[in-house]
Amino acid sequence: RHPAIRRHPPPKDGGRPKRPDTERKFTMAEETATTPITVVTGFLGAGKTTLVNYILKEQNEWKIAVLENEFGEVSIDDGLVAESLDAPEDLITMDNGCVCCSVRGDLIRTLGQLAKRRKEFDAILLETTGLADPAPIVYTVQTNPKMSDNYHIDSIVCLADCKHINQHLDEVKPEGAVNEAQQQVAFADKILLNKIDLVTDDEKTKLKSRLGKLNQFATIIETERSKAPLDQILKSDSFNMESILTYDPNFFEDQEEEKK
Repeated sequence: RHPAIRRHPPPKDGGRPKRPDTERKFTMAEETATTPITVVTGFLGAGKTTLVNYILKEQNEWKIAVLENEFGEVSIDDGLVAESLDAPEDLITMDNGCVCCSVRGDLIRTLGQLAKRRKEFDAILLETTGLADPAPIVYTVQTNPKMSDNYHIDSIVCLADCKHINQHLDEVKPEGAVNEAQQQVAFADKILLNKIDLVTDDEKTKLKSRLGKLNQFATIIETERSKAPLDQILKSDSFNMESILTYDPNFFEDQEEEKK
């Protein structure tokens, strides 16, 4: 049992425990507003787990619901969530008020069940497994009425490991297959260029230039050990459908085909 985790029932009035306004400089969305979702992508080893652990254990300004989306597979990032859960209502509550759970299979069902509690949180962070294509998540939240009534895509954050992102971008895929690393970069509105302490200034400059050619819309934020400035990646309202359509003009048509 993880020492940083405790379970407790929600308050009887359905709300969350009151905290002094001075403790947090960010306020929750108004009652009528949809809850922002930040989608975090990036290959295994890029630093997603470290980022999520930072959010869950070290920071105290934000109350975040972290969902690890396993797409029905065995989790690639073992250890991110200390206990496997049967239902999203059975959330693990961290000491800083954040919660986390594993999504096994149907993301839509999980978000649907979480909807009644969504106003307890400043934002939802959806951490995807390394090989996950963010396209289905974007499409679903954009087009599913149950999702768009409760949620909106706030930003797509791609963690890029300075040491290894080039080899992922260069990977040759079978004909018709998607290079997930290229797609993750192209879909992002924020790119966390992580582990910058492990490369030279020249290598970093070249990498930033390459990423800029793949995605001219994204903001590149340099980080070490995934210590990201959360006010730049959460509730930033930076999701840009235009960048996705620039990369893939047939995005909606392609996703419709995938569903058939």
